Amino acid sequence: MKNFVQPGNTITVIAPIDTKSGEGVLYLSMFGVAAYDAPKRDVLELVLEGVFTLPKAVATIAIPLGTRVYWDNGLRNVTTVATNNTLIGVAAADALPIETTVNVRLNGSF
Repeated sequence: MKNFVQPGNTITVIAPIDTKSGEGVLYLSMFGVAAYDAPKRDVLELVLEGVFTLPKAVATIAIPLGTRVYWDNGLRNVTTVATNNTLIGVAAADALPIETTVNVRLNGSF
């Protein structure tokens, strides 16, 4: 196809903050996971699809498999609260109340 640009599972952006490899990054409407360390305003590759272990907002709640999860950009973690947060995908495994992380299957369409 003459109009094909790229697969779209990664995208290059300008880092909105100092970022470490593996951290979640909200860039306007896109959420991805940093492929490598990048200082603020440097080039950064975001992975938009796949399953990633990300920090969970509250270590006292469970997040069942398949639950929609959102990114709280102020606290930089995953939550089940939709209000003022960005939908990023679904829980890819049960996260128990005692766990501080959750496996998230990213939805690369936003």
